[in-house]
Amino acid sequence: MLKSLFRAGAQGVRGGVLRAGVLRDSLAGLSLACMNIPQVLGYARIAGMPAVTGLYTVLLPLVAFAWAGSSRHLVVAADSATAAIFSSALGRMAPPGSAHYMALVSMVALLSAVCLLVARLFRLGFLADFLSRTVLVGFMAGVGLQVGIAMAYDMLGLHGVAHNPLLQCFDLLKALPHMVPLCAGISLGVYALLFAGAKLAPHKPLALLVVGCSIFASWALGLEARGVALVGPLSGGLPSLSLPDVSWNDTLSLLPVAASCVFVIIAQSAATSRAYAWEFQETVDENRDILGLSLANALAGLSGTFTVNGSPTQTAMAVQAGARSQRAQLVFACVTLIVLLFFTAPLHYLPRCVLGAIVFSVAMGMIDLRALRRIRQESPGEFGLALITMATVVGVGVEQGILVAIMLSLFRHVRHSYEPHTMVLQEDAHTHLLEATQVKAGVETEPGLIVYRFCADLFYANCNRFSEDIRFLINTAHAPVCCIVVDASAITDIDYSAASLLRDVLRELQAKPVHILFGRVNPFLRADMDRHGISAVVGADNIYTQLHTAIAAARAYTV
Repeated sequence: MLKSLFRAGAQGVRGGVLRAGVLRDSLAGLSLACMNIPQVLGYARIAGMPAVTGLYTVLLPLVAFAWAGSSRHLVVAADSATAAIFSSALGRMAPPGSAHYMALVSMVALLSAVCLLVARLFRLGFLADFLSRTVLVGFMAGVGLQVGIAMAYDMLGLHGVAHNPLLQCFDLLKALPHMVPLCAGISLGVYALLFAGAKLAPHKPLALLVVGCSIFASWALGLEARGVALVGPLSGGLPSLSLPDVSWNDTLSLLPVAASCVFVIIAQSAATSRAYAWEFQETVDENRDILGLSLANALAGLSGTFTVNGSPTQTAMAVQAGARSQRAQLVFACVTLIVLLFFTAPLHYLPRCVLGAIVFSVAMGMIDLRALRRIRQESPGEFGLALITMATVVGVGVEQGILVAIMLSLFRHVRHSYEPHTMVLQEDAHTHLLEATQVKAGVETEPGLIVYRFCADLFYANCNRFSEDIRFLINTAHAPVCCIVVDASAITDIDYSAASLLRDVLRELQAKPVHILFGRVNPFLRADMDRHGISAVVGADNIYTQLHTAIAAARAYTV
């Protein structure tokens, strides 16, 4: 009897918690829709697509990821980074907004889906690790600046034709005398309101309020007759599913664009999902998320819209609104469906300058000044890498910025491996323990003995540093060196080139004669030493798994 009551009570508690979670996620999804529907309309402007296609990105693709992905928080929808990538490339192939351009955009989404599926089959989720946080901050800041410059045209009532941000800035300055003052005033007011709202009421759907008020004002005051460009008619109803009509040659030309989008999708989505999984002490399966992103982009391409991505800004909004599962995203999709079926007509009166101001606000939010300041304070060198990435995105292009970000991330890693820390262990006068000191002339562990630590794997690019340090320490020592102990605690791998050089160094030392021993040799390193014949040269008796035993054995040679 008591067990039955306890079981019933536990089920009641679980049911109450579940109902509370469903209610919380439902309210969060409604709030998310209020804040983000205006934004996805703006993202359609970045993509050069009809505004209604922005709504399509938060319908079927959103549901697809909610069903197939592993992240409980990631919002997959239109995103300014990927929109900027393909719009800048496809704008040279077809006029934005044309039927051919729309087909190309949808084909990019389908190609992205195929590439993501291949990435999932080969478990390439680890590729996200090749973008460091430093260059990702710089990349996002560059994209924010690029999008902000592009939106400045709409905010001022101007029409831009250049694609390069620097050329856009130059053309914008020349066109300033022709701006529409009413558009500029409206944009300034909208941006000021959104900026203040982000500080004072971050959880309130101010963007929706701005859109609603601007639609009413446009209709009541006849803003179009006063020179304010409007979004124009939006076709309501559900999207039709079909394959985009694109030639084979054009499809091949789109592959580099899709590849650029895919890398940003993997890196940005993984970084976002990881951040919130860590915050809520959850786990994510990055390869499963890639599968969800592939399915989402496949449905985006078939439904006539553009590439979708895991959006950091929209995910942050969802979490701030209280979302704790993908139920919130499903509610978001339901609200979008209602808008598509019943409320697209009023969107005809939405001024483009208002959308431009909303997207400009989002773009400025992508410039994480706090993160840039922290990077500059903690690591000035990495701050330089972030600035280089940002400048490349703005000055050259988003695709080139991605490549620079990847190369800089890898370069930073290789540079640390190429120039590893190397030290000599010396006895501390107070503790009588061995402490690390910098390699410099005359440094010894004790007369006749040097304990040398190399803090990286040995490979072709840094093996000369190893040999140069050894020769330098021997040649500058105050007393003749009888023995060297290599503290190999940080070495787990030796490649062919390093092994060849190391054998030569060992034979050179033996000819002096200088005895060399290895301490703290782990099983991985020992296997490499055996395979490359290093163990045979140094002698198996001179290889130790502990450092203190290696030093004790070395002291026998110095007596």
